[in-house]
Order: sequence, then structure tokens, then C-alpha cells
Amino acid sequence: LRLCAPALVPLRVLHLGGGGLALARLIDHLRPGSSQKVVERDAALLELVGRLLPPPAAVRVVVGDAREQLELDDHAGYDVIVADVFDGARMPGSVATTGFAAAAARVLRPDGLLAMNVTDVPPMAHTRIQVATLRSIFADVCALADPAVLRGRKAGNVVLVGGRSLGGLPARAAALHGAEL
Repeated sequence: LRLCAPALVPLRVLHLGGGGLALARLIDHLRPGSSQKVVERDAALLELVGRLLPPPAAVRVVVGDAREQLELDDHAGYDVIVADVFDGARMPGSVATTGFAAAAARVLRPDGLLAMNVTDVPPMAHTRIQVATLRSIFADVCALADPAVLRGRKAGNVVLVGGRSLGGLPARAAALHGAEL
């Protein structure tokens, strides 16, 4: 998220998958004035979260399918789309396609970013497929994860980031970018 704008600058964020709304709350706190939309398919989870810890007023929450809501969104101009969509421990097929990546690219501003959470196990075949999928749509893609996960030594989460240019990506030992990816 730091690549999208300098600190404290409000962002326009689309969260596909919201869970407990932790990331939306963090952005609301660190970047006051941000415009955020959260799409979460689990209405019971949202009801529980809303009852125990209501979302910030600036965060709009929608119950629905991530892919369907993305396709319906005719609003371009998001700074970042966070895709953290799972059915159990698996990413649904509807968000693992070039069509999904193209729909995300359509609603991002020209220098916006897609951050997609992927879970995988060695030899990281699903991650490799998702990297190729994002590369077919975005000019620049990187993978961020625990170094052991990136090396294919253990199972875990990988965050894939796609955009026009990730030149401002901070050098990290836990990132694969460019030729390394």
C-alpha cells in the first residue's frame, strides 16, 4: 500500500474479501479520508464483525461475490484492489483467471495496483500459474512472501502485486521481481 501514495494520502481501495475488516480499519486509521469498499460473501461473518466491532463510517461494506461485484463495478479509479478471496483454504476459480485480472485492471487507475493473496504448497504450482495469469494482464508483477515460501520449502501465503510499474518496490529479501520472478 505504501507504493500507491505517500503516507497519510487518502486512497481509493476495493477490498475483495473482507474477513474481519482488519486491513480496511488499518487504512482508515493510517490514511484518513480514504474511500473504501469491501465486498465479502459471508453475510453471517459481516453481521458478527459489525455487531462486535462496527466498521469505520468511511468503509462501505457490500455482501456479494467478489467476481460478480468486480464485473458490476463501472467505476474506474481505484488506487489499489486487495483480493483476499477464499472458499475454505482455496482461491475460487472465478478469481484465478485472466478475466478476473482484466476486470481488476479495468477499474484501477492507470498506475493502480492489484494485491492478490495466494496460498500454496511446494512446489508452488498454483502460485506460478497465478503469476503467469497476472503477467498476461499487468506489465509488472512481483511476489512477496516469507523467504522459505518463495523458495518452495514450505507452504504459506504469497502476495502477488500487479501494476503498470513496480519500480518503487522497496528492495526486500522476501520479494521476487523481474527476472527473479
